[in-house]
Amino acid sequence: MSDTIEKIKCLIIGSGPAGYTAAIYAARADMHPVLYTGMEPGGQLTTTTEVDNFPGYPEGIDGPSMMVQLQQQAERFGTQVRFGMATMVQFHKEVGGWHKVIIDSTTEVHAQTVIISTGATAKYLGLPSEQKLRGGGVSACAVCDGFFFKGQDVAIVGAGDTAAEEATYLANICKNVTMLVRKDQMRASKAMQHRVNNTPNITVLYNSEVDEVLGDTVVEGIRVYNNATAQKTEVPVTGLFIAIGHKPNTDIFQGQLEMDETGYLVTHGKSTKTNLPGVFACGDVQDNVYRQAVTAAGTGCMAALDAERYLVSIEEHAVV
Repeated sequence: MSDTIEKIKCLIIGSGPAGYTAAIYAARADMHPVLYTGMEPGGQLTTTTEVDNFPGYPEGIDGPSMMVQLQQQAERFGTQVRFGMATMVQFHKEVGGWHKVIIDSTTEVHAQTVIISTGATAKYLGLPSEQKLRGGGVSACAVCDGFFFKGQDVAIVGAGDTAAEEATYLANICKNVTMLVRKDQMRASKAMQHRVNNTPNITVLYNSEVDEVLGDTVVEGIRVYNNATAQKTEVPVTGLFIAIGHKPNTDIFQGQLEMDETGYLVTHGKSTKTNLPGVFACGDVQDNVYRQAVTAAGTGCMAALDAERYLVSIEEHAVV
């Protein structure tokens, strides 16, 4: 091995609540963590205007500011935060082996432990008007942002269990919820369909797609296209929620780490351990159920503790 290759005790790939929390715990345990932020430092929360449901912020905080504070806290204990993206990995299969990671296709580092917190990216419709109004009424998380639309009319796009669940959640706090389903039926389970259909302030529009999000700086409505009749109608809403799924950022781990059928990393038992020794996963990259900042932070803590215990075990083995 070349002497020019940096050896790292704890490498964290990805930032956000999971990565930064892992860094805080790893740094306090003298693991000298190095964190590479990825191309979106701070993760999905940097696109969120207000965070009202993270403990410790009684007045709320905007997402970017919260991520800056988490980074500063991690750096306070000695974490090296670097801007860069892991573009290739070669994980060792044996206990105590060094894991090879390439950063930005140019820099090679070797790590005893790797904590993966690359997150998941929400799928959007791809409309320019939708992208323009992200943070101005367009959201991919009803649980995160629904509170800001209390007593208002909103719309949600999606046909699966998540969309149905978020529609009923919104119905509890919003005046009216318009649910847009692209086909002539929902994909959600029968139980979830019954829940939607039995909620009086949810209106389901089948064969319907968003043609345009209306508004200059905030959402003022949507233009709906009926793909069966070719008719277009405008629906006045102040919020638009996209619930068509997430894509976990796991492409570079294909063929090495165990994943479920949708690409989320599989962790074993009540831990953040992957199928390879010394490699741990936390946050949304391994959580397709809760997807909240506070749960991501919790698993970040777990990953650092798991990594610390792993390092202790291989050090004890080396002594023996």
